[in-house]
Amino acid sequence: MVSKDFLKQLAGYGLTTAEILYRLPDHPVFLQSFIWQDYDVAPRFPLLRGFLAFWTAKLDGRLHSVRVAHSMIAPFDLRLAASEYVLN
Repeated sequence: MVSKDFLKQLAGYGLTTAEILYRLPDHPVFLQSFIWQDYDVAPRFPLLRGFLAFWTAKLDGRLHSVRVAHSMIAPFDLRLAASEYVLN
């Protein structure tokens, strides 16, 4: 069975990691860090934007900055097997 994450990668999704820095209302001097990771489509990042909209609407921590890293599967990362062996 093929992994659903692998199928997403073949469909153009890439592993997206976002480091979100935010400030809590209790301690506005300190920056807190949160790491978010999911498969998303660059350059629009609809899943990340949806998560950040949820954060802004529902959570108390005010966003300071977001740093994004994105990795896609490249054609040279895949290669066909030359042969198959079956062991009993």
